[in-house]
Amino acid sequence: MKTLDFCMCSPAVRRLLAFASAGAVVLVFTGCTSIKDQYAASADAQQRMAAEAAADTKAGATVDTQATYLKLVEQMQKEDLWFASLAHIDALERRWGVSPESTRVRAEALRQTGQATAAEASYKRLMGTPLEGAGYRGLGLLAGARSNYPEAVQFLRQAQHRAPTDALLLSDLGYAQLRAGSIDEARLPLMQALQLRPDSAQAQANLALYLELSNQQEQAAAMMDANRMSPAARLAIKEAAQQLRRGGAVTATSALATGMTVRDEVAPPLVLKASRSSNMIGVRTAIQSNPAANAPSTTLSPISTSRGTP
Repeated sequence: MKTLDFCMCSPAVRRLLAFASAGAVVLVFTGCTSIKDQYAASADAQQRMAAEAAADTKAGATVDTQATYLKLVEQMQKEDLWFASLAHIDALERRWGVSPESTRVRAEALRQTGQATAAEASYKRLMGTPLEGAGYRGLGLLAGARSNYPEAVQFLRQAQHRAPTDALLLSDLGYAQLRAGSIDEARLPLMQALQLRPDSAQAQANLALYLELSNQQEQAAAMMDANRMSPAARLAIKEAAQQLRRGGAVTATSALATGMTVRDEVAPPLVLKASRSSNMIGVRTAIQSNPAANAPSTTLSPISTSRGTP
């Protein structure tokens, strides 16, 4: 068996290789080239084999506080190491006990690994805590995954009341409203989302879908041009709008960052499960438009600066 080339992994992942106080290391290298080569069969197999290899490495970091461990778990989740993060959440809670923060990251990991019932229970445990908004948001995403968009709207509204400037949450809410048939109501949160996060591919795609559904095709085309959306992305948005006009289900839906949007690839239908994958709509580049939220005609105006990627 070939030796893993750890230098090809990100520095953030390498910092997670060993935890002196937490016991054996359970770390997954889904971004490493050698793992992709040798364990391409399934994500679970990749994670188990990579964790065994990681346990033998000399690199490591000492985790001596709950906050530090939580940050490392969150970093793993940012890199889509959801299965491995569950193992470390177990270790975190065994050492420091259950907290609203550990419940939140557990709920997210459970949802991302397809354990909807357990995720729902964890999100509900956040009610009455300072992280109640995250609980409502997760319940909304779970409702969206069941295609129950009216229920998703209700949960996401509750979350938005608690975090009114969260751009991706606003985009989630607007998308759920579009899918629930409340097109006019979707305008405000979608416009707010794009102006708060003009670099967000999710917000761009969802606003373009709104423009198509509200018969503003010229504005939609201008926005997609400004953001250099791929032909596949444009086609997906147009097809989604047509399907929604006919009252049918959107057959190629997925999610970006923490939320809901249309997808640029023709693929088997995916439920609305939040992901940080970068292959969503092919426009993870600097946005060049910023719709004015109070303009009745939804005009677009260029801006000159880049704000990074989601």
